[in-house]
Amino acid sequence: MSQQTVAFRYAKSLLDLAKEKNVEEKVYEDMKLFTQVCDENHQFYLLLKSPIVSHYDKLTILQKVFTGKVDPASMSIFEIITRKNREEMLPHIAEDYLRQYELLKGIQKAYITTAAPLTVAQKAEFQKIVADATGKKVEIVEKIDISLIGGYVLTVNDRQIDTSVKTKLNELKVKFMN
Repeated sequence: MSQQTVAFRYAKSLLDLAKEKNVEEKVYEDMKLFTQVCDENHQFYLLLKSPIVSHYDKLTILQKVFTGKVDPASMSIFEIITRKNREEMLPHIAEDYLRQYELLKGIQKAYITTAAPLTVAQKAEFQKIVADATGKKVEIVEKIDISLIGGYVLTVNDRQIDTSVKTKLNELKVKFMN
C-alpha cells in the first residue's frame, strides 16, 4: 500500500474520531502545530524517519514535546502510529488531516508573499478577494521575502498573481537585453 493511501486512511480515521468527540477544530490546530514543528526543526523530522532510534524513544520524545499541548485524540494517533512502527508517516498523516479538514469545512488557503508584513486591513482585503473568487472561507498564509522589494505574490491552488517589484524589474531587464 502506498504512503499516500496509508496517510489518507489514518487521517480519515483521525478526522472521524475528532468529529465523534467534537474536537475536529482542536485536532486541526494540533496537526498545524505538528507540521510547524516538523518544518521548523529538521532534526525532529529526521528523528521520526530514523531506523536507528527505537520506536519507544520516538514515542517518549513525542510525548515530551506534545503532551499538554495537544488534544488527547491527537496524542492517541501519535501513540498508535508509533506502536505500529510507522512514525515516519506522521508528517504525511498530519498534512492529509489538514487537507481533509479544509475540504470538509470549505476552507481555501491563499499564500501571500510580501516584502513587509501585511496590515490587518490588507489581510482582510486579500481574504475578501479570494473569498469572492472561490466562494469559500479563506485562510491567509503569509510569508515575508524582502527580495521582492515591493508588491506581492498571491497563490491560490494553481493560480498565481505576481505584482512584485522584483518581477517587474526582471521583465524590464529581459526586455532591454533583447
